[in-house]
Amino acid sequence: MTCRFVPPYLLRLVAPESLVVDERLRGARAVPTLERRPVLGPGGPAWTVHTADNAMALPGRAVRSAGEPEAGDPAVDEAAAGVAGALALFAEVYGRSSYDGDGAPVSLTVHYGRDYDNAFWDGTQLVFGDGDGTVFGRFTRPVDVLGHELTHAVTEHTAGLRYQGQSGALNESVSDVFAACLKQRLLGQTAAEADWLIGEGIFVPGVRARALRDMAAPGTAYDDPALGRDPQVGHLNDYVETTDDNGGVHLNSGIPNRAFQLAATAIGGSTWEGAGRVWYAALTGGAVGPDTDFAGFAAATVEAAGAHAEVVRSAWSEVGVAGSADAPVPPGQPRGSRRVSVRRTGGFAGLRASGELDLDGDDPRAAEVAALVDRLDLAAVAGGPPQPDRYVYSLDLCGSCADVPEQHLTPDLARLVELVLGR
Repeated sequence: MTCRFVPPYLLRLVAPESLVVDERLRGARAVPTLERRPVLGPGGPAWTVHTADNAMALPGRAVRSAGEPEAGDPAVDEAAAGVAGALALFAEVYGRSSYDGDGAPVSLTVHYGRDYDNAFWDGTQLVFGDGDGTVFGRFTRPVDVLGHELTHAVTEHTAGLRYQGQSGALNESVSDVFAACLKQRLLGQTAAEADWLIGEGIFVPGVRARALRDMAAPGTAYDDPALGRDPQVGHLNDYVETTDDNGGVHLNSGIPNRAFQLAATAIGGSTWEGAGRVWYAALTGGAVGPDTDFAGFAAATVEAAGAHAEVVRSAWSEVGVAGSADAPVPPGQPRGSRRVSVRRTGGFAGLRASGELDLDGDDPRAAEVAALVDRLDLAAVAGGPPQPDRYVYSLDLCGSCADVPEQHLTPDLARLVELVLGR
């Protein structure tokens, strides 16, 4: 999973060399979570800050650990304060011991590379650049940058939201959510008092920017000749379909970000105790998985909200997202009916097609489709990238979902697609 703090569309404008560095790191991030070797062994300090001394060897030289005095290096001490605050947030508010829930020591590296314009979680450690001094300053300076990156580790070890499309935008948004909780907790602010800016202070003076993102007003964080205008969106009607940035994960994360801000201010009080508890319960409660979309996550937060359910439901509705549990039910049709849907995209002409079938209805196709569903196992179907000019089928078989390239359709799947699409 590639979890950059600065979106690639911005790096492409101001620091293309940072993108080259990120590409070199992809291999390590592709290793499955359970197979990664931790940087720090168990039983040691809760966290250790290293310095790469402006090189790129990780983790670098250890310079400060939990319980030790300040080092006198601003980046080291900012990272130390940030990780201590973030771990305290998860432990004291949500009862979580480190990012993995099992007390894993956290490794951090500062002064990574020369003029490196980013921060990231690579699956084993947190890494921060110093910025180029022209557009970006130190990435350790805003504490919410550290909170954002540590939360990527939490998400990886809980719901495992896949870093693509809507689930990827949720992954980014969840990191902003707990980054905001951290910042507000350290400042002692209520949801109403907070500025809801993410990455405030990350830009050097002279850049026309308040922050990197604004959760309360996505698309308004910056407007600068070098950067352009903040392209984030805050409503589902404006959702950006793109192949860039893993399907626009940083662009579209503004939609769930805005929903959280609305929920937090409506619930009132401290964000970390109010809406933060709801979002954490949804993330870790088992209802959210790798491919959960906006509607699925909305439904999970409504379910977790208890007495605040209607407030949370209203927040999602205001950004155009209805939780799956809130979808309108046609007259006479009970909730929980078995449904099969197929969506076809791609192809040389780019023509889309979709179809849906209620297996409990009186459609003459229902019996054959039900028999096919009963013997199909989507998890066993070969995946992989689509081939040029061929179709991709997005399948939902009564809640079992998968994207299957045309060349991997089995005979049973091909027949099911034919029946549902009416072809």
